[in-house]
Amino acid sequence: MVKIKTNSPEETYSFGYRLGKLLKSGDILCLNGDLGAGKTTLTQSIARGLGVEDYVTSPTFTLINEYEGRYPVYHFDVYRIDDIDEMYNLGFEEYIYSEGVTIIEWASIIEDILPLERLDITIKRGKEIDDREIIIEAKGNRYEEIVKELIK
Repeated sequence: MVKIKTNSPEETYSFGYRLGKLLKSGDILCLNGDLGAGKTTLTQSIARGLGVEDYVTSPTFTLINEYEGRYPVYHFDVYRIDDIDEMYNLGFEEYIYSEGVTIIEWASIIEDILPLERLDITIKRGKEIDDREIIIEAKGNRYEEIVKELIK
């Protein structure tokens, strides 16, 4: 597990952008954190690092947004999921086992169906309004390599 502290929206954005540059086809990111912690902002910067030019918004009501970048980007927000079966009805498995990059906000809600290999990221607010602590846990060799590159 690695902890990264950022002190401004620009630093958090830069972290997400660098992460996005490292991602490859089939990668899965699971984001967690309180409301307003910055999950969607982080997703926006990751998407930009993946070459997405569209404005990235939270799919809170639609559950999933799709974007085109170097790879397709599938952005889930599962905050409003009442039953895991809803995920299967959305075709969740087709997305996460595809050639795209999948980013899941509120991933802990669907922990039981997440792949074992993935990158878990928890965002916490710091003492100051713009401070963030980003906790990264790599699950699998591919994700350990990403973390090594990130902390260089």
